[in-house]
Order: sequence, then C-alpha cells, then structure tokens
Amino acid sequence: MRIAHIANFYGPTSGGLRTAMHALGAGYAELGHEMLLIVPGAEDADEDTPYGRRITLKSPIVPGTGGYRVILRTSRVRAALRDFAPHVLEVSDRTSLRGIGRWARRQGIPSVFFSHERADGILRANLPRWMSRMLPVDALADWHNRGTSRRFTTVVCTTDFARAEFERAGLPAVKIPLGVDLERFTPANYSAAVRTQFAGDDEALIFMASRLSTEKRPELAIDAIRMLVERGLAVRLVSAGTGNIDAAMRARAGDLPVTFLGFVTDRDLFAQLLASADVVVAPGPIETFGLAALEALASGTPAVVNAASALPEVVADAGVAAAGSAESFADGIEEVLRKDERTRRRVARDRAEAMPWSATVTRLLDLHSEAIAAARF
Repeated sequence: MRIAHIANFYGPTSGGLRTAMHALGAGYAELGHEMLLIVPGAEDADEDTPYGRRITLKSPIVPGTGGYRVILRTSRVRAALRDFAPHVLEVSDRTSLRGIGRWARRQGIPSVFFSHERADGILRANLPRWMSRMLPVDALADWHNRGTSRRFTTVVCTTDFARAEFERAGLPAVKIPLGVDLERFTPANYSAAVRTQFAGDDEALIFMASRLSTEKRPELAIDAIRMLVERGLAVRLVSAGTGNIDAAMRARAGDLPVTFLGFVTDRDLFAQLLASADVVVAPGPIETFGLAALEALASGTPAVVNAASALPEVVADAGVAAAGSAESFADGIEEVLRKDERTRRRVARDRAEAMPWSATVTRLLDLHSEAIAAARF
C-alpha cells in the first residue's frame, strides 16, 4: 500500500503532530508499506527517512506562531502526489491543505482527515474574549467541519473529546487513539543525575512539556507553583518548550523555582526528564489527545491535566483532572505527591502499555484497506 501524509505546522520544534507522523510512517514502513510525507520547511528537500520519503516544500512562516510554516503553493503538493500515486491519502491540516481532500476525491483516492485539534477550541483560544462572546463560535466551527467532512472520505479523531464537535454537527467520525513508544519512554530512563541537575534534594520535580502559546495555558502551571510555594512545599517546575509567549512566561515566573529549557532537542534528556519527574503537568484546555502526557505515563510518571481537555480520557486513573485554575492544578499536584510513589508509577506505566503505536497503526491500516476496497466498486 502506498500512503501519503501531508501536513502544515510541522517543524523542528513541533511536538505531537511531528511525533505522530513519524510513528505512523515508521509503523507502516515496518509492515512493508510505502510512505510519503509532504511538509513545509525553510528550503525544498527530498530525502529518505526511517519513517518514509519526506518531501519538504519551501513555505512562509505564519506570523505569531513561533516559527511554524504553511504550504501555500498547493499545486506542488498535487504534483508530488501525482508522481507518488498513493492508494490512500492522510491529511493533518485545517488550513491551506484542506482542499487536497477534494482533489483526492476527484482522483478516486480514499482520504483521511486527522482532526488533531477542535475548530471551536482554536477559535475561542485565538479570538479576543469580547469577540468570542459575540460570534456564534460553535456554529462557525460546525460550518468549517461540514466543509471538511464533505472533502474527505473519513474523519479520524483521537478521542471522544475531539469527536464531539463532529457529532454536534451530525457528522460521522471514527475514533482511533494515538499511541506511545513503550521502548523509548520507560521508567528505566530515570536518572538521579538529571534530578540533581534540575531539582534540589528536598524539591519535588514538576515537568511541563508544552509549547508556550496562549491556547496551551502554561501560566496555569507557573501560577500553581507560586501557590505551592506559598503553601510551604518545596517544588521545582521545569518547562520544556518555546513559543510566542515565551518571554511573557519567563517574566511571569519571576524569581519562582521555575527553569525554562526552551525546546529540548536532546531526545535522551527529554526522556530522562519525563521519567525522573514526580509529576507532569498538561494545562492546555483544548488538547485533543496530549502525546506528552501519554509519554509521561509510559515513563512511569503520573500527570495532572486540564479537565476541560481530552486528557482525562487518555490518563484515566493514572493522573488527576484539574479544573482550569491555578489553585486546582496546585491541588492536583499535591494529590499526586501524597500517593505512594511506587504505586503511582506502576499505575502510570500500566495505562500506557494499553496504548502502543502498533495498535494505532493496525487500526489505520484496516481503515485504509476498507476504504480502498470500497473505492473499487
């Protein structure tokens, strides 16, 4: 089977989307399928990777996104797809690439749209508060999702939370959860040296792996640390990630016990931080899955997540769902720290072991096979 996956907002500092594309590509390739990735970048490139052939198209940066790029010349995407002649097409983008679904339909190629984010959540996170109150945000999101559904053979959502906005509009969507690399992320990555480097002997190490952007609400974690310090707890927050509000978050932290690492390019260090932390926090309220939280669970570290997001579905009993306030996150962190460490780490790992990438790959390949068979009749 030849599978093509195209996406925007893919780059050196992108998190979950990049991880998912690479994991799926590697999984397909391992089972003998041919994979093509088409993504934006600073320069044109065509290269072979462990997750398939990757074509990078020179694309402009979108202002205010922290360096993310969007493919505007979609004719080049169509040309690459014609050369590759995919049996099925996967698209991870709500913007300039959405129209490729209609092109695929005309070519008789089954297509899948991955809903990695909720349209209503994006609107509410990026519109001024007064405007989001005035505009019919849900109706606008429903209109956008109807257009998306018409363009693609299948819409795939990773959680019930993500699927809910399609169901609200009366649109079909298939739920296929993402997975985690259980060999890459494991409790064996625990490092006493990393703990010593980033936290004092008496400090609980709190880790946040998140883009520093408005919709991710990183200030909830910083303000929760302030409250925990005021309660007399010895804690240290380590933040891995960057974004367009990086400077504002550093100013907000002031002299609190908060360490900003920026985007962590050292994959070993990142895995060690996940395994060595006492708690991972994921404050984003519109997350439709939260791969970093699942990677934390695989590392044996429980997570405190935003109750408004999809993450309570993902972490289940291996973490705490906190309301969208700093006080609730502070309470959630305390709740986790009160639990027996051995037990909370075992529960976290057990939850992750139920969600390997191999299960995601198998379900998607089954979906693609059914769509290809249906297209032949």
